[in-house]
Amino acid sequence: MMQKDIIEIISEELNVDKTTINETTRLREDLNVDSLDVVELIMRIEETFDVTVSDEAATKMETVGDIIEYVKGLKS
Repeated sequence: MMQKDIIEIISEELNVDKTTINETTRLREDLNVDSLDVVELIMRIEETFDVTVSDEAATKMETVGDIIEYVKGLKS
């Protein structure tokens, strides 16, 4: 469920078809995410899942799977 929600958020924030997004999708290379996009994505994820993502962790996230695993770790 969390994976689906995170993919939905990324799809909405970046205006990308969610069927093209999976765990191996790279944020910068495949989705052309810039630093502002990252901030907006992280804020939306924090709000949706009631978590806090550190700036350091956010800069290390390279794939959609990285985001999913990080949020799962915070929620466990």
